[in-house]
Amino acid sequence: MDIYLVGGAVRDQLLGLPVKERDWVVVGATPQQLVDQGFKPVGNDFPVFLHPDTREEYALARTERKSGHGYGGFVFHTDTDVTLEDDLIRRDLTINAMARTPGGEIIDPFNGKRDLKARILRHVSPAFAEDPLRVLRVARFAARYHWMGFRVADTTLELMGDIVMSGEMTHLAAERVWKETSRALMERSPQVFFQVLHECGALAELFPEVANLDGIPQSPDHQPALDVLSHQWRCLAQAARLKLPLTSRYALLCHDFGKAETPPDGWPEHRGHERRGMHVAKTMSQRLRVPKEMTDAAMTMARWQSRVQRVLKLRPPEVWELLHNLDVLRRPRRLKFLVDACEADARVCSADYKTPYVQGAFLLGLSEAVRDVDVAGLREAGLTGPALGRALDDKRIKRIKEYKKEFLEKWQPPSL
Repeated sequence: MDIYLVGGAVRDQLLGLPVKERDWVVVGATPQQLVDQGFKPVGNDFPVFLHPDTREEYALARTERKSGHGYGGFVFHTDTDVTLEDDLIRRDLTINAMARTPGGEIIDPFNGKRDLKARILRHVSPAFAEDPLRVLRVARFAARYHWMGFRVADTTLELMGDIVMSGEMTHLAAERVWKETSRALMERSPQVFFQVLHECGALAELFPEVANLDGIPQSPDHQPALDVLSHQWRCLAQAARLKLPLTSRYALLCHDFGKAETPPDGWPEHRGHERRGMHVAKTMSQRLRVPKEMTDAAMTMARWQSRVQRVLKLRPPEVWELLHNLDVLRRPRRLKFLVDACEADARVCSADYKTPYVQGAFLLGLSEAVRDVDVAGLREAGLTGPALGRALDDKRIKRIKEYKKEFLEKWQPPSL
């Protein structure tokens, strides 16, 4: 048997990037031969094995034949007569269709090295069109390597458009779409993922809530020269600069959905878009089967973003109403995700990426201050039920007033 390092490990080595995981292809072997050497079989679709020591994946060289719709609609063939080139030609991009021998020789039958040098993401063969998941994968690679100057080849983008037109995208399982999307959101240029999907028509198919923002005018105080979708791209780019967690990035993706629901005669103010956006964010999250915490963060961001941005102009009772609605006493993580997302949005809207985000610092500190309000003393005074609740609210509102004065004396941001 012959064993080759393949795929992303070879690509990233040639780019001079850290290799996070290594995959191997085994040519000329049977499953039993690998089992006899201590490899552990995994997976159901085709023979993949875990190395007994490194736990890295070793797959038998294989070919595939389209047998149905979607990502899983393939029949795989593995045998000792399947060659390395037979295996590589089934891969998505030329830069992922290279192999390295144990001696260090690069085997590159489809000119992946050439495309690496030219910074091109190009499909290997027409078989690319058989797997709709590759539309998402190419968009994700574009997001990952955009900073290095990579772009999708025109012919590949056309082929991606053909896949969309064929209706194959509708056969992708929600879990697969979300898996690729969540990974793309954490790439260095997450906005590029959605931009590429928009170029080939897949954005409207998979994320109509995002696509509907195209051409919607911004509010006068939010970079009116841009439409809402362009603003969205900048927000995602800023989220990457701030190294925000996935939950905050997803919340930011959903934060302006309600503006697409504004009737044209209400442009460009978008009054009441927060409540509308909350429901749209919930709809998309449920369709994609987004995890519960991220769904909640998206709805929270859509609903309360405007209040967060104006929090220093609110009266203490209004601030407490906001904190109470956010359930900060029991769910402090929720506030942190919201503040992170609001910071990215605020930095884009101010066109100053370096200005300290005063609203976030104020809210995070304030949440600790109101949490420390003494309850025991009120109970000792004999207060119970609604009377205790009202007294607690009064004490927290008083603490908000005190904390705001203390905070502003120390902070004194130029805009106040």
